[in-house]
Amino acid sequence: MTIHFIGAGPGAPDLLTLRGRDLITACPVCLYAGSLVPDAILSHCPPDARVVNTAAMDLDAIIAEMQQADAAGQDVARLHSGDLSVWSAMGEQLRRLRALNIPVSVTPGVPSFAAAAAALGAELTLPELAQSVVLTRTSGRASAMPKGETLENFAATGATLAIHLSIQNLDHVTGTLIPAYGADCPVAIVYRASWPDERILRGKLGDITAQLDPAITRTALILVGPALGGESFAESCLYSASYDRRYRPLDAASPWADWSHGDD
Repeated sequence: MTIHFIGAGPGAPDLLTLRGRDLITACPVCLYAGSLVPDAILSHCPPDARVVNTAAMDLDAIIAEMQQADAAGQDVARLHSGDLSVWSAMGEQLRRLRALNIPVSVTPGVPSFAAAAAALGAELTLPELAQSVVLTRTSGRASAMPKGETLENFAATGATLAIHLSIQNLDHVTGTLIPAYGADCPVAIVYRASWPDERILRGKLGDITAQLDPAITRTALILVGPALGGESFAESCLYSASYDRRYRPLDAASPWADWSHGDD
């Protein structure tokens, strides 16, 4: 018996991994995180599966469901939206399950920032504009930000910022970032990335707040940084004809020449 934590992806049912789908299909119990997991993903559950929406449950109740399944020898598919590595509250569940000696597994999912970038048709790391992506958020009711993890500090790097769980603080976000990035820095807001009702807003730090629909109060990602508007950026060396690569050595004197003709 195992509790299988599964990243269900950003919303589109076909962005579920094959491994995740196969685990859901094989589990007689499914616990899923409320409205952020679409019904089409739940359709992979066996017809007689026990399917429980955990949105209204506290941690004790969720663990009790898992213990009940463990006592019955039943595998559990525990579905969370996006990917489990960030803001999933998986860590506190794992800690309790390990203390109870209940086996667990973790299957990653497509993260929301990746789905948002895909919706924009954008690469978030462009040569000489940005080579780092910072996944962060602002303080909220669920948890405060640790000391040092501030928008000001992250903005000082010039990296592309993917700001989660913060659309309700958009005024604070833009006001905090303008001193570092400038009012003309490109911004994109992607609401419900990959869902049928996905919406995209593009603008600049100085004007994006005025574009925001007041009805958008959650499930929207804020992306900020020069890479979002980058057309004048250098090409990488990766595909340059003059770049010596192990898969494309320039000549016999290349340090990669012997490797590229080896057996491996």
